[in-house]
Amino acid sequence: MSLFNEKKSFFGRLSEKIADAVMARAEVDEDLMDELEEILITSDIGMDTTMNVMTKLREKIKNDYITSPDGVIKALKAILTEAVDKGERQKLSEKTPLVVLMIGINGGGKTTTIGKLANRCKKQGKTVMLAAADTFRAAAAEQLVIWGERNGINVIRHQEGADPSAVIFDAIQSAKAKKIDVLICDTAGRLQNKKNLMNELEKMNKVISREYPEAQRETLLVLDATTGKNAVSQAKEFGQAADITGIVLTKLDGTAKGGIAITIAEEFDMPIKFIGVGEGIDDLEEFLPETFIGGIFDE
Repeated sequence: MSLFNEKKSFFGRLSEKIADAVMARAEVDEDLMDELEEILITSDIGMDTTMNVMTKLREKIKNDYITSPDGVIKALKAILTEAVDKGERQKLSEKTPLVVLMIGINGGGKTTTIGKLANRCKKQGKTVMLAAADTFRAAAAEQLVIWGERNGINVIRHQEGADPSAVIFDAIQSAKAKKIDVLICDTAGRLQNKKNLMNELEKMNKVISREYPEAQRETLLVLDATTGKNAVSQAKEFGQAADITGIVLTKLDGTAKGGIAITIAEEFDMPIKFIGVGEGIDDLEEFLPETFIGGIFDE
């Protein structure tokens, strides 16, 4: 059974609220719409996204002549699924060689996610290497080495405070020599100075373009779902500093409401590629829009 299906308790409160709202009314009226609107806003979905969703819902009710609360719920489910479904962009590139740049603030689960993603790629039969290019955070390289040992894969590292792009350079040379399929790079873990962050990421990408032009490239932003609006702000800030190809939402295994996924996918048009559903090495799953929204509706 999917780990996601086993651990979707974070949807509990939201699905219960939606069910209660529907069961309390025998017909579609403005009171029902107002209650659904309030439920969405208080579930980390956010005001702007909720307003867009409710506008589409009202239009669909009118155009499709929906008259039952059950019909409203089905329409809402379809609208939310469409909001988070980014089609082919949802998938991590299958082509190799692949270089994955992982970005995100310290404490958001970035290093852990790298270890889980490495494990996932290895289980798919791909060879993997890690690069410890978040060189300004104490013990970052040591943590990555531990994940490398757990996965049985090599980690390229320099001393603390080294030039991150130099680490990327050496990692690329090693990956090319060993014909590695996937090179995952731990990178920028701070947002204190957006200009420095942009310059750092730009320099890394120039090194990759120059030294490894044949490689596919992904830049994944790791966000802690439990931080709500802060995670939305991070998506905005990092989105201005990097060409993000996908989001990894972590800590969706307990208290997180999950609605943040809808906000990020709809407001920033960013595909969510993976979700972290626990602390174990296997607790990283592909983001499946229908399964995710189905969890909201307790399906």
